[in-house]
Amino acid sequence: MAGAVEAKLAELGLALPDVVPPLASYQPAVQSGVYVYTSGQLPMVDGKLAVTGKVGAEVTPDEAKELAKTCALNALAAVKSVAGDLDRIARVVKVVGFVASASDFTGQPGVVNGASELLGAVLGDKGVHARSAVGVAVLPLDAPVEVEVQVELVDA
Repeated sequence: MAGAVEAKLAELGLALPDVVPPLASYQPAVQSGVYVYTSGQLPMVDGKLAVTGKVGAEVTPDEAKELAKTCALNALAAVKSVAGDLDRIARVVKVVGFVASASDFTGQPGVVNGASELLGAVLGDKGVHARSAVGVAVLPLDAPVEVEVQVELVDA
């Protein structure tokens, strides 16, 4: 049975996806004490990247912001895979977003807002977090965006 967080996702017209399988030698998420750390999540949908390229060149900032939202959904799926229930999230502690950027693109914070806004919409005050938004030359599979999330859990 889905909990309150997954019910909120459904209310927003969203569904928690399957966990994206690792592309290399790592786990999608690990728990250490009361924290869950996700690996960087790409905007994969049904095992594929819908869009590739650099933000500010082949990918518009608005497209990239939507892709960051997809990354956050994938991160929530990874959290659930180790926590068992998204209702155990006490708060999102930190979000790090990487944006594959054209050399003159400086709107990384606006892109990563896609992830931050999704977490806020789904988790309310528990979704308020510290954050970094970093421009990079290239990401795995030529993805435009990658997001990692750290959450604190309450006991089951």
